[in-house]
Amino acid sequence: MIQIIPSIIINDGKVIRLQQGDLSREKVYDKSPLDLAKNFEDHGIEEVHLVDLDGARRGEPVNYHILEAITGHTNLKVDFTGGIHTDGDISKAYEYGAKYITAASVAVARKELFASWIISYGREKITLGADAMNGKIAIRGWQKSTDIELFDHIEYFYSRGLKYVKTTDIARDGLMEGPSFDLYQKIIDTFPDICVLASGGVRNVDDIKRLNDMGVFAVIFGKAYYEGRIKLKELESYLVKV
Repeated sequence: MIQIIPSIIINDGKVIRLQQGDLSREKVYDKSPLDLAKNFEDHGIEEVHLVDLDGARRGEPVNYHILEAITGHTNLKVDFTGGIHTDGDISKAYEYGAKYITAASVAVARKELFASWIISYGREKITLGADAMNGKIAIRGWQKSTDIELFDHIEYFYSRGLKYVKTTDIARDGLMEGPSFDLYQKIIDTFPDICVLASGGVRNVDDIKRLNDMGVFAVIFGKAYYEGRIKLKELESYLVKV
């Protein structure tokens, strides 16, 4: 059964959504991160993806206090991401309650360091953020493009024990035109032992059902919920405890 993971993106202390990573098209939501997290938990959600966009742009995490508030006042497992570049950043994230971390830019800038984290922290605790525009990796909150091919990037870490990869097709993010189903299928076919966390473009529960049927490990969604396209009650069949 696919895991259901809502995202909470923080910019300047506010919950926002973007389109294709474009900061000029950000939309601010009036609920606090903690209130959102509590609402998710009340509906049976067990995990959230907390994006420190300030940290991603700065190159070091900024919003530890929001991580601490969510983990201190809920029982949610938090996957924390945004600006993690050092062992100290990871230690601090865990200290403030993160269950897992996702890192992207460091996996480009310091490949060997990120590969070592898979071993030192354990492959259950580390997720590769591999987000791409037109098949090429983008980093620093998607503000910096690279010439690195997505599949070459995943392969490097897959061969070094990587278990989890979170992939966003940036061209689809925030547009609610549907996930990049073909891309996720290709990743699953190419790397059969990897767990894919699909992010970007989710419109409705039917999209989630299709991802589930494909064998995608988890779906990360945001705008469809914030815009009322997905109701948490609709997701109950995916949240039933076994």
